[in-house]
Amino acid sequence: MPVELINQHPQVDDSLLNHCRKTSLQIIRLCAIPLHHLNVVLTTDAAIAELNSHYRRKEGATNVLSFPFGDNEHTFLDSISPPILGDVVISFDRVVEEARHSGCTSEQRLDWLIVHGVLHLLGYDHERSEKDAKIMFDKEDELLSELKTNRRIVMPHLAVNVDHVATVRQARGIDEPDPVAAAAICELAGAKGIVVHLREDRRHIQDRDVRILRETVKTRLNLEMGAAKEIINFALEIKPDLVTLVPEKRQELTTEGGLDVVSQKKKLAKSIAKMDKGSIPVSLFIDPDSSQIKAAKEIGATFVELHTGRYADAENEALQFEEFEMIRTSVEEAHLLGLRVNAGHGLNYVNTAAIAALDPIEELSIGHAIISRAVFSGLDLAVRDMCAIVENTTYY
Repeated sequence: MPVELINQHPQVDDSLLNHCRKTSLQIIRLCAIPLHHLNVVLTTDAAIAELNSHYRRKEGATNVLSFPFGDNEHTFLDSISPPILGDVVISFDRVVEEARHSGCTSEQRLDWLIVHGVLHLLGYDHERSEKDAKIMFDKEDELLSELKTNRRIVMPHLAVNVDHVATVRQARGIDEPDPVAAAAICELAGAKGIVVHLREDRRHIQDRDVRILRETVKTRLNLEMGAAKEIINFALEIKPDLVTLVPEKRQELTTEGGLDVVSQKKKLAKSIAKMDKGSIPVSLFIDPDSSQIKAAKEIGATFVELHTGRYADAENEALQFEEFEMIRTSVEEAHLLGLRVNAGHGLNYVNTAAIAALDPIEELSIGHAIISRAVFSGLDLAVRDMCAIVENTTYY
């Protein structure tokens, strides 16, 4: 995960930890380092005084200390992915006292200290000279202003794709494992949606599965489908909470890329119009590409689901960052056009957090990684672990 919180203070509760994590994620995004790993430690005056004495040869407690990874020296660990930015250690005793004296909340004081600490990790130093101090303090003001105006519009949630449960069932041609039962476990574990892809060849999910799911899902049922007449009519009959139109090839193992909305505008517009008449919102599964986003808006889509496959499959850090930036700018563009935004494909327990931190993504659709982990840990725990990542829930 890009941000790890270590709580060493008895007065810090889950609400404050969640606030710290969200602030930290926003800061590393605003500083254009979203794939870096940052440790934030909340501790006591006594502990930070000990760090001051040991590392800085100074007596007493300070409010924040920053320890860049490797202290800017090259080590064999520099090649770690994701790269480690360093540690920001904050005395929560100082936070409470300074907040009281300055008339602000503890959350506001924590925001300033996290910003201050991260800027030190990035090489800013107000003690070097007056000029450097001005540069750092101006950057602090800029980031704090951004934080104030760019708090999350929506909080992301997890939708679990249970197709792979049906894949195992169909491999033996019997009636177990049951994707309907799996969906119920996922919801009980905290998932806020269930996703199924009803393919024309019915290779995994069957019509009966979708019908039962429509009756039993308590959160939101997202039906992925190609724009084929038969499947469209089926969707209009069962009325899922959301339809996601995806490209579909019979020979592919899984969906290989986004819809080419630009070249299929007329056909897709007709499908969307039919769904509109049935009061079913439509999402288009597309690559993070400006022309596809604009075309989706033009033909009346309510959502776009951004394809994260290339980001997930990137072979090195540079390519992953490049793909991440394309997703980030696409999220922002779609939102500005008035589209609601989901994302998915290839996301797992390592690469999901950076995508979940992008506002205003509403839903992350994840299936294979969760079902794969469930083989070893059980489905309930696999879903809870992913929910913790997607929803920024801090439990360590």
